[in-house]
Parts: sequence; C-alpha cells; structure tokens
Amino acid sequence: MKLTTFDEADLPAPVVHDPNGKDCRLVGDILARVGDKWSMLIIMTLLETPLRFNELKRAIRGVSQQMLSRNLRALERDGLLTRTVHADVPVRVEYALSDLGRSLAVPVQALGAWAAEARPAIETSRQAFDRAHDPQ
Repeated sequence: MKLTTFDEADLPAPVVHDPNGKDCRLVGDILARVGDKWSMLIIMTLLETPLRFNELKRAIRGVSQQMLSRNLRALERDGLLTRTVHADVPVRVEYALSDLGRSLAVPVQALGAWAAEARPAIETSRQAFDRAHDPQ
C-alpha cells in the first residue's frame, strides 16, 4: 500500500509557536471539538442536507440521545452549525452546517480518506505490537 507522505516544505508554517501559550490551548480546544468522533460524524452527515434531531440520530449509528444533544450544542456554540426552530405544529427543529462548519468538510474528508487508506497498515502494526507484548 502506498501512503502519501509530505515533505516538510509542503506543510504550512506552524500556527502556534509556544506549545504552553494561550494560543496553543485555544487551538487544542478547537481541535478536540472538531476531532471528536461524534462531531466528525455529525459534520459529515450534515454536509448533504439539514436534518432534524431524530434523523441525525438514525443516520449516526451508535450515538446516544444525550451524546448527540451534547455535541450538537457544542458545535452550535462554536458556530459550526445552526439550529433553526420552525413554528410548525408540532415544532420542527433543524440542524445545518454554517459556512464555518462547511469549511471543515475538506479537512475532515481528507482525514477520513487517510484513515481508510492507513487502516490496513495500522491493523498490521497493532497485531505485531500485540503479539510482541502478549503476556502469554
């Protein structure tokens, strides 16, 4: 399998220069939010079309109601998605990606593509590690 590698010249300059500074903590906080398993799945699911809560829950297998609610709220707080309440009877609430949330599509898809491409190599590495460190 051929994995894509980058020369240091291909990489952008570091955004954060002081690993202990405030900027690093803020960037780390943002990366923790968008890098969270459920956040990534929510973002990818909402790329197609706005969805209601239960539609999202059905589309994202394994997410609990509490975890979905918590992540939707956090993504809304960060400005990555919008929550629109329609005054229908019954009330209808839709979630959609904001422009900022849509800007995450390319990096999230790239990370997903990398994970799919690297999966066999990672599985092989895990098996070798487990064999070498098995207490039996």
